[in-house]
Amino acid sequence: MWRLVLASDNPGKQREFGAMLRPLGVELVAQSTLGVLVGDEPFDTFVENALAKARHASAVTGLPALADDSGVCCAALGGAPGVRSARFAGNAATDRENNAELLRRLHGVVDRAAHYTCVLVAILSASDPDPLIADARWFGSIIDGARGSNGFGYDPHFWLPDLGCTVAELEPAHKNRISHRGRALALLVEKLRLAW
Repeated sequence: MWRLVLASDNPGKQREFGAMLRPLGVELVAQSTLGVLVGDEPFDTFVENALAKARHASAVTGLPALADDSGVCCAALGGAPGVRSARFAGNAATDRENNAELLRRLHGVVDRAAHYTCVLVAILSASDPDPLIADARWFGSIIDGARGSNGFGYDPHFWLPDLGCTVAELEPAHKNRISHRGRALALLVEKLRLAW
């Protein structure tokens, strides 16, 4: 087992990444357990925010770090909520409040096309000049009525037409295999095997 600090305090992400990395011999350590305060996410792109979070966590802990920046992007809203998905309804917003804000903005909008984006960044040290970066997208649409109790964030409203269900209706193991995060992590794992 080798230790990798996760630059996130999101319990949903901790569960998903932990489950996906454990079989690879990686002990994922949440940054909060190491006294790392949440890093800033000042940028307008997922990749810049993920890199900033990874560098912050690695600088404080001295460990290799993994960070992601992810969110839902709605075509009719010009890509919003995007990088502000976790705080769409305000800095301390809950999932319920963020979903309500998204539905408010989409009220009366016919085009509900959306996609989840995940960008993962892994670095060996805070000054690593060659970060490993992987990204993936998961396409669907936003529905008004919440369905399902699995997942987190916008999952109860993110409809998957090919499967005829929301993300929150998927079993966690199934979600981890086909989600934006799962596919980005699979790509990152291949890069890790080659580079580290």
